Amino acid sequence: MFDSGVGGLSIAKCISEQLPHENLVYVADTLHAPYGDKSIELIIERVNTIAHHLVKQGAKVLVIACNTATVNAVTQLREQLSIPIIGVEPAIKPAALQSESKKVAVLVTQATSENSQFKSLIAKHQNGAEVFIQPCPGLVEKVEQGLIDNHCCEQLLRSYLSPLIAKKVDRIVLGCTHYPFLLQQIERIIKEENASITLVETALPVTLQLINQLEKHNISASKSRQGTRLFYSSQQSEYQQQLFSKLWQSPVALKAL
Repeated sequence: MFDSGVGGLSIAKCISEQLPHENLVYVADTLHAPYGDKSIELIIERVNTIAHHLVKQGAKVLVIACNTATVNAVTQLREQLSIPIIGVEPAIKPAALQSESKKVAVLVTQATSENSQFKSLIAKHQNGAEVFIQPCPGLVEKVEQGLIDNHCCEQLLRSYLSPLIAKKVDRIVLGCTHYPFLLQQIERIIKEENASITLVETALPVTLQLINQLEKHNISASKSRQGTRLFYSSQQSEYQQQLFSKLWQSPVALKAL
């Protein structure tokens, strides 16, 4: 599985816990992070390069653990490869179905907010709810820099959340895999505003889809074994290794891609 950086670890963690017997290879394209402010052409080029590399290494399933990469590149990648490819889409459908106020917000990168497929996804699944798209420039960078508890990060979050709280949304979809690492900060701001809002993320749905694909294609690993965990970055460094270990919540031996 791969992401533009460390965000996809929020999904990798869930997969690792649910499928301890499977071998997991995680690639962070940190050298080109974030994808949210890159051109569609560059995103597609990076997705294809990393995906083909992983297939050559023997990957049996690919998980694109990045919302921006999914909406911009998953369709063309599926046309090239024969193995199952699982993308990450903001959980608009369950949020809209469960919303009582019929007001839902989705936090996304700039690139995702402007993507036509993403807008079509909202139109398809909004179920009569009003959906507010909130681009969040800068948040991915804060996570990548390990500045999760930084004052500037909190100020950014407040600037994005306050207008949504004022609109009386009761569901906020975390539409980028980096954002679950900001969960505590988001919840604290919501509490301070005395708002009643449920946060919706995608780690478990993606994991369940992976389990379904493994079973469907009869390629699940034996449950009697313990799977390996390998981590790579296109910009490997001591700092990156420390950040990976912090977010993974245990020591990580990060290798250069």
